[in-house]
Amino acid sequence: MAAKNREELLAIHDKEYAKLIKLLDGLNEDAASWSTVDDDTRVKDILAHRAHWIGLFFTWYEGGKNGKDVQTPAPGYKWNQLKPYNAMVREKYHDLAWPKVLAKLGEQHEKLRAFIEGENDAELYTRHIYPWLNNWTVGRWAEASGASAYRSAAKYIRKTVREHG
Repeated sequence: MAAKNREELLAIHDKEYAKLIKLLDGLNEDAASWSTVDDDTRVKDILAHRAHWIGLFFTWYEGGKNGKDVQTPAPGYKWNQLKPYNAMVREKYHDLAWPKVLAKLGEQHEKLRAFIEGENDAELYTRHIYPWLNNWTVGRWAEASGASAYRSAAKYIRKTVREHG
């Protein structure tokens, strides 16, 4: 169930990140290059992708706040074109070293956490305050970019680790 206020959002954001970090604590550079049998996306690709999408959230939010025409998910891409967009993101971060991937994710997590902490319930949970939001609220987009993304990353990583014994 999605958070309904700033306190709930902070709690779920911290909880899901802590679970992800605990899972990552046992992984080294070699394990960061593992992928599943049916998907060649590496563990570090998943994390770089999550960090990138938090950055996208801020692009959308800041653009909306400044009255700009925000194109989601990104300029030149529609939501039904996520596969090629995500492939481009994966390629962009392909050569990023494991410690830098972890650092980037940590930085983006802290940036999102500070944002959530600094906002009020009205800004986070009022519908339709920016055109790019569609039917979601800023808080729901923040949750999708943070906590929900951490949860799906952890699921993929657990599967990958199981497959590699």
